[in-house]
Amino acid sequence: MRAAVVTTFGGPEAVEIVDVERPEPGAGQIRIKVAAATLNPVDAGVRAGAFGTGKPLGLGWDVAGTVDAVGAGTGWTVGDQVIALQHGFDKPLGTHAEFVVVDASAAAEAPASLDLVHAATVPLNTLTAAQALDQLALEPGRSLLVTGAAGAVGGYAIQLAAHRGIEVTAYASEADEALTRSFGATTFVARGTTPAPVDAVLDAAFIGAEALAWVRDGGAYVGVIPGAEPASERGVRTSSVEVTADGTQLAALARLTDDGILTARVAETFPLTDAAKAHSRLAEGGVRGRLVLVP
Repeated sequence: MRAAVVTTFGGPEAVEIVDVERPEPGAGQIRIKVAAATLNPVDAGVRAGAFGTGKPLGLGWDVAGTVDAVGAGTGWTVGDQVIALQHGFDKPLGTHAEFVVVDASAAAEAPASLDLVHAATVPLNTLTAAQALDQLALEPGRSLLVTGAAGAVGGYAIQLAAHRGIEVTAYASEADEALTRSFGATTFVARGTTPAPVDAVLDAAFIGAEALAWVRDGGAYVGVIPGAEPASERGVRTSSVEVTADGTQLAALARLTDDGILTARVAETFPLTDAAKAHSRLAEGGVRGRLVLVP
């Protein structure tokens, strides 16, 4: 099969398409014939060597496709359409491939309301947003500011928080006000403007200490880069989310997608063989929605 890997860290040109052996599922695993796999900023970080892991490395965390082989004790059947998160910075093969093996517990039934290209954008970003909100543990009626509110994680965080009865302020480019309000934000603050104090910040834009200053004393801050949260001050609880694969939670998020609570956004699709071009497009910035690779 073909897969996207990096053997030398660098820019988009470092992405290689190679021929490798098709992986076989072990006990508790399934193999997915990939219909679509999302390109996320974490893939650019892996490609550039930001996480300091060994080489060669496979790329891709999200996948949507069809189960085509199962190990013992999985509960899945060949032919099932699924979405899954394949977590890991240092895996030899990722989801940017024609086939991928994942733990059965990381998979969920694909949302019935979405084609598989859109479904591929769901796992990493919805799980990150949901797990970040779980860490904040805000009660209904509390206030939350989401930075990077027009991005994939930020947009899902707004939709999930609004669904939980939390009052959401979106922090984004002025041009994205209408978009972020459509997600359920009740207040909008243009980037570069100082927001009013809130009970918590979900920092999807990696702002750090400046965003921490917007939290009321005794509030909470969560970032999306593991271990990179600012130090606590004024009694503000600080943490970062390191997303984990959770098929049960992913299934619940897929149902919210089918219910219209969550909106999957695809900006553009690329053939798997054009993975380097997709990385170049991501590096240009200004993408609203996700770039998706299609084998």
